[in-house]
Amino acid sequence: MENTAIQIVKKFQQAGFESYFAGGSVRDMLMGHEPMDYDIATSAKPDEIEKVLGEKIHITDKEHQLCKIIPIGKEFGVMLAVFDEHQFEIATFRSDSSYSDGRRPDAVIFTSAKEDAVRRDFTINGLFYNPIKKEILDFVDGQKDIKKKVVRFIGTASERIKEDHLRLLRAVRFKNNLSFKYGSQTEKAVKELAHLVAGVSAERVHEEMTKMLLHPHRSHSMKELDEYGILERILPEVTACKDVKQPTEYHQEGDVFTHILKALHDMPKEFVSKEMVWAVFLHDIAKPQTFEKREDRIHFDNHADLSAKMARSVLKRLKFSKAEINKICWLIEHHMSVGFIPEMRRAHQVALFVHPWFEDLMHLHYCDEHGSYPPDLSLYERIMGMYEEYNKEPLLEDSFKPILSGDDLQKEFDLKPGPKIKEVLESLREAQVEGVVKGKGEARKFVEGFLSGSDLF
Repeated sequence: MENTAIQIVKKFQQAGFESYFAGGSVRDMLMGHEPMDYDIATSAKPDEIEKVLGEKIHITDKEHQLCKIIPIGKEFGVMLAVFDEHQFEIATFRSDSSYSDGRRPDAVIFTSAKEDAVRRDFTINGLFYNPIKKEILDFVDGQKDIKKKVVRFIGTASERIKEDHLRLLRAVRFKNNLSFKYGSQTEKAVKELAHLVAGVSAERVHEEMTKMLLHPHRSHSMKELDEYGILERILPEVTACKDVKQPTEYHQEGDVFTHILKALHDMPKEFVSKEMVWAVFLHDIAKPQTFEKREDRIHFDNHADLSAKMARSVLKRLKFSKAEINKICWLIEHHMSVGFIPEMRRAHQVALFVHPWFEDLMHLHYCDEHGSYPPDLSLYERIMGMYEEYNKEPLLEDSFKPILSGDDLQKEFDLKPGPKIKEVLESLREAQVEGVVKGKGEARKFVEGFLSGSDLF
């Protein structure tokens, strides 16, 4: 990817335009990290970008390569260049006018690299790098702040936030993900203007929150969002868990919110995925609504089901895809049923073991236990032992392929189409999986016994 980015910059420079790596890729390079992507800034205007990249580009691993240009924000001078599976955002140097909606500039003026740098959000993101001459262009003291490990807004902090309210979330993300500290004016402005986050679009909240939750410092970010009053304005369902007591027999760590933060904090890196971090984050959000203090202890009856329903509402609000919502909510809905697995009938155990999300369900259980103090992983270890033993067993296709069909039941037992046939088939399949029924002869005897109410097996 880096080589392709260098060749794009070289192509613009050969055509007579200024062109540099910009923003986060430069910051990451200076910190010794490999950039996840490469954004490119240039003096070429959108039509000129299309013209330059419309020609073949020489790249080492592929002699000549054509790219696809997508005008994702042409009116703001932003184009997307796609080479094979790699994408590069290419933007014309610009300065912005006012931001009436706290989201986008009302108009842009194409300008110089220096003016483009000073309109960006943080000094650490306002750097340019010329990969051809291997030179850094720093108009905002970004290198100094990287060395000092400081997140600082360029110019007046409050003005930067009022231009784009998303910068509240970005400030928290960069500070925590990079293990930096805030410049004094930056922290003050974030605290004072936290209420503006309510105007950020759902899609942008979704994106920034996910970037924070996927990072190992996820619990620090969530705690800080709460301290600044940001979290309650975007996810009140989560902050409602604060001060909700839990039974001390199982939760000496504290209230429900503390439990959620600890579960996030202790998540092993090999468990981390977008769906998993959100499942852990939202798995207990119905506990405030289901709280009940009885003589023996505190109870949260059916909180898993209600948490799944509440999570579905939250995720729809944040514009998650249908597939993501279904998986996250399934994990949340079933996270309390893990405790019943050892005592389940074999057929029900197998049905879970073969489920594509079973391992993630166990990962959620592991995080849930680690979110408690003291943690008790005995159930996790017991079930995973059962699961490993199951996976050692030879996969018998006959255990999963129906011996008798619905048509067979209608013809041989004179059953009418309806719920009775479904009930018989489900019971027959359970008997097959458990090894009680083998072959059509035993299957017919099983059905006869089931329909007569007798227990032949």
